[in-house]
Amino acid sequence: MNVGEATYNPPTIVDRYQRTALIVGLLALVLSAVVSFIFGGAVAFFRSYLVGYVFWCGVAVGSLAIMMLHHLSGGAWGLVVRRIFEAATRTLPLLFVLFIPIAVSLFVHPVVNGHEQSLYEWSNAHVVETDPLIKAKAEYYLNWWFFLIRTVFYFAVWGALAFLLSKWSREQDRTGDPRLKGWMQNVSGPGILLFGLTVTFAAVDWMMSLEPHWFSTIYGLLIMAGWGLTALAFTILVASILARHEPMDHVFQPSHFHDYGKLLLAFVMIYAYFSFSQFLIVWSANIPEEIPWYLRRLRGGWQFVGLAVVLFHFALPFVLLLSRTLKRDYRTLSRVALMVLCARVIDMVYLVSPAFVHEGEAPHFNLLDLLTMAGLTIGIGGIWIAYFIRELKSRPLLPVNAPGLTDALAVTGGH
Repeated sequence: MNVGEATYNPPTIVDRYQRTALIVGLLALVLSAVVSFIFGGAVAFFRSYLVGYVFWCGVAVGSLAIMMLHHLSGGAWGLVVRRIFEAATRTLPLLFVLFIPIAVSLFVHPVVNGHEQSLYEWSNAHVVETDPLIKAKAEYYLNWWFFLIRTVFYFAVWGALAFLLSKWSREQDRTGDPRLKGWMQNVSGPGILLFGLTVTFAAVDWMMSLEPHWFSTIYGLLIMAGWGLTALAFTILVASILARHEPMDHVFQPSHFHDYGKLLLAFVMIYAYFSFSQFLIVWSANIPEEIPWYLRRLRGGWQFVGLAVVLFHFALPFVLLLSRTLKRDYRTLSRVALMVLCARVIDMVYLVSPAFVHEGEAPHFNLLDLLTMAGLTIGIGGIWIAYFIRELKSRPLLPVNAPGLTDALAVTGGH
């Protein structure tokens, strides 16, 4: 290990964060799973698990996208947090394993009040046989074996991109070979295109197919923007923690956090744009096949959850992030990032839970569902964060031989 690597070792306090995250995660996961099964049944557990899983998957895959954007565009803002992005992307093997409960849900159809329940309607043979539309989709796309093959493909693409970029970044530390920067750029170009395609199909498979009668051409873009926003908010939180301790307290400058704040504002506006565009198109068209998706989310208490998303996912962050002073102070910026992460969880609940209001039922807000979804999100998150910290500790916190690092560490750098 060279002098630069030794200088930028992670602070010892991250060990405490790792232990705490793992303990809290395991306790929350077990407790929330037990409560879900006792009071809601297997489908309630799978529903809550899906919310937490997709949220944390968004951190890892969104980090991959932002990292590739940085390799293509350059800039000091990305150099000083590159190792956070890389550590997040190296959690993809864990997320692949954590997908197992969702895969199992395809074959679990408990009978409640004389009716079979399923996480995905199209996985239930009885539903498929009695519904011509789902039957037509199940023949070529919505079936369990093709669903699992597609999921393996998504993780293979994401994992390959993360592996190559992480490997070359580590090699750059050891050798300082200037060609490696070009290699990472060359992979990141087509990688961004693959990211767009795979995340779009993953969004359709994991989320939109919960309501197989409904479709939206913007949905993939909505999830992409949401995952990017989640990853950036998480990165700001981690950077703000590292900025309090040696050695990174001398690395992060107000100009760096100013850039992160501007990027966060951009992602907040992009997500709001896609979300409102989808609503405007569906509502103005007023087509019976499309509007039930929103009708379920505008009744029975869900309208207040939607209002919370509007306020805390867009309106309040937008107003706060207009302040230059706030963006340059990592303490206040980290609080905004934390609020955005909480709003992202609420938004995931808003996207998933109302999908299980069946035809003829009155939409209703289920507080128990909300609590178990929050609990499982914390549970999966604790395990994920512990694994993330393990990866973060495996390398220096800065790419010590990356071109432009000296300028990035300058007081006037960051733009």
